[in-house]
Amino acid sequence: MVLLDVLGQRWTLRLIWELSHERATFRALRSRCDDVSPTVLNQRLKELRALGLVDLSDSGYELTSMGKDLAGKFASLDGWANDWAELLEKRALSED
Repeated sequence: MVLLDVLGQRWTLRLIWELSHERATFRALRSRCDDVSPTVLNQRLKELRALGLVDLSDSGYELTSMGKDLAGKFASLDGWANDWAELLEKRALSED
């Protein structure tokens, strides 16, 4: 339940998504996340670090191995979501 609570907070999924591509500095993450407020960004990163999903190094924030594993699970969900969207689209077209 802790994970679902954290993932349900605004910007958390976006941060994991952004860090799944490459590490980033605070400033770069803020820019990639449509200029999220620094307070919110700092809080989310602090929570993700406390949960062992994100690390901070001299070159910026990056996903830990557990964070990368979690991001990989999202890739599976993305595939499922694309299949679902296609099904909904076909259903809508058949109802027209």
